[in-house]
Amino acid sequence: MKTRRRAPVVPPQHGAWGFLALPLLLGIAAAGWSSWLVPLAVAWVAAYPCSWALTGLLTARRPGRFRTAALVWTPVTVLAGAPVLVTHLWLFWVLLGFLGLFGVNLWQARLRRERSLANDLVLIAECVLLVPVVAGVVAGGVAPWAAMTAAPVLAAAVVTALALVGSTLHVKSLIRERANPAYTHAARVFALAALVVAVVVPALRWLVVPFALLAARAVWWHDPSWRPSRIGVVELAGLVSVAATGFLAF
Repeated sequence: MKTRRRAPVVPPQHGAWGFLALPLLLGIAAAGWSSWLVPLAVAWVAAYPCSWALTGLLTARRPGRFRTAALVWTPVTVLAGAPVLVTHLWLFWVLLGFLGLFGVNLWQARLRRERSLANDLVLIAECVLLVPVVAGVVAGGVAPWAAMTAAPVLAAAVVTALALVGSTLHVKSLIRERANPAYTHAARVFALAALVVAVVVPALRWLVVPFALLAARAVWWHDPSWRPSRIGVVELAGLVSVAATGFLAF
């Protein structure tokens, strides 16, 4: 008797959870804390499986498989995000920006390119944008642009971009693009370039140790025979080291 497969509720891209946590943690390290960050964090994390489910409903060949996930995550995202949105009205403009990026995700999904580098870069852009959003929510007020563009916040956003782009290139070079030497070369060059940036830019010198570790894993620990779970653990450890160093530096 053929068993029926249960509809998925969470995305299969497990490494994305670390991507979601890094900008949130670096934003807190750079800007401080506010109780409003609790619902913001819930909405931010829930928005990822929510957008994945909605993308499946709108573009997948079997959209019914995503109905359960959409029913689970959409209410969580809306209920957590609504209080933050109505008390920080400037977030409506941020929401429009994120909806525009979601539109790019939908377009990529219609082209069957959900795992493309371009689609990954859209997620990274969303993560980078969250850093000043965290700072704005912490600062409060009608238009907290000064807090959102403060030097530590911008540095945290740059760090988020460098760490996540490097991680994306490295993981692709080990899994989906392991037969493509161009990805291996790009991952190594980017990791070494990020380390050079950390050494040269005074505001980022606190990154030298974690970025040296990330460069080492790209150059010497590049082993496509590793299982995805092992690769994921190494990447998570690298992102944790970046976040932990951020709390010590800011």
